[in-house]
Amino acid sequence: MLKLEGMFVPHVTPFKDDDELDTEALRDLVRYFIGSGLHGLVPLGSNGEFPNLSFEERLEVLKVVVDEVNGKVPVIAGTGAPATIEVIRFAREVVDLGVDGFLVAPPFYFTPSDREVFDYYSRIASKVDAPILLYSVPKFVGYHLSLDVVEKLVFEHSNIVGIKDSGGLVSRFSELVRRVGTRIKILAGTGDMILPALTLGAQGAIVAIANVAPKQCVELYEAFRSGNLEKARELQIRLNYLNEVIVRKYNQLSAIKTAMSLLGLRVGRPRHPYAPLGEKETGEISRVLRELGLAKG
Repeated sequence: MLKLEGMFVPHVTPFKDDDELDTEALRDLVRYFIGSGLHGLVPLGSNGEFPNLSFEERLEVLKVVVDEVNGKVPVIAGTGAPATIEVIRFAREVVDLGVDGFLVAPPFYFTPSDREVFDYYSRIASKVDAPILLYSVPKFVGYHLSLDVVEKLVFEHSNIVGIKDSGGLVSRFSELVRRVGTRIKILAGTGDMILPALTLGAQGAIVAIANVAPKQCVELYEAFRSGNLEKARELQIRLNYLNEVIVRKYNQLSAIKTAMSLLGLRVGRPRHPYAPLGEKETGEISRVLRELGLAKG
């Protein structure tokens, strides 16, 4: 059974200079994240650049991650597409690889109605025999998942077991907990919402900043669970500063990989056409990493 508790990393996909997958670097990353104490991995999420990968490349990423994890922590595969049939085809292809569930992004490019979003998730849940997490990510698709749609889906499909909400709204988390909190796991989707979400009743988080500060994210979660709210508050404030720079201020694909490279992790650049950050922006990220004690200097 999928354990949806704790801190999960929606990790990056490493590329070589020629834009090809770097599977050896990916294996190194998996070992690094497991060694950092994270409770689970989410390959092929937004930070994994899943829209920029071919079907075959996404399969390869999951094979490598599942093999390297080897059952140590849950692996939740990211997926999503404008067309429902494509999501189902991919999920059915990989369900036997050993993934523990799917984080399903909502339809994008053409903005769907609430009825169409419900039908999209309902058909996927009916056709894919695996745990499914809903994913509300307005930053990238332009809309929140309707709370009414979420509630209806949860009550109609027992394999919908959680939701990652990246909307960053305290009021929305409160309503998710009130309406579906006894039926599914609710996970924060932005680094600045970890502690607020936990306080409201969330079970954990899937956050981009865990790529850069995995140990600090775990420390925050463990401080909250042990009742050390002062330590949790201090860690949240520090992580908010990091989140503001590497997720909100710049293109997060570029900024996260820049930060990881500065920490000595082999991740490469974002896949073209997305570009590495310039010298000035890299300097700012380097300074922030040093201020937070994540890098020496």
